[in-house]
Amino acid sequence: MAVEREIPHFQIKRIYEPYAASDGTRILVDRLWPRGVLKAEARIDRWMKDIAPSPELRKWFGHQPERFAEFARMYEQELTTDATKQALVTELLSLSGTVTLLYAAKDERHNHAVVLLELLRKTAKEGFG
Repeated sequence: MAVEREIPHFQIKRIYEPYAASDGTRILVDRLWPRGVLKAEARIDRWMKDIAPSPELRKWFGHQPERFAEFARMYEQELTTDATKQALVTELLSLSGTVTLLYAAKDERHNHAVVLLELLRKTAKEGFG
């Protein structure tokens, strides 16, 4: 008999926004520690720096909105072909409850956490739906 498993509820949030109990498990998904955030006050459960885009891709993107579509395509390719990133995606999908992916970028629509969130939601739905 197959065991019913809860699909995690993924959401994203800037690390500079206040902590909320509704955040659930808080995971920082940036490669670099966010400026001005004290580790003692960050209230993160895990720092998955290796799930972030490669340094080369991050530098190429440079937070330029006009490059976002291509950046998203290349980052999703990294997430699905890099063994370390694949393992971290699998780990995120194995969690339950609310999982908040924290990022530092100022642009809330054009950043890697948006791409990661979309991939996790799509994979969770396909894998468990």
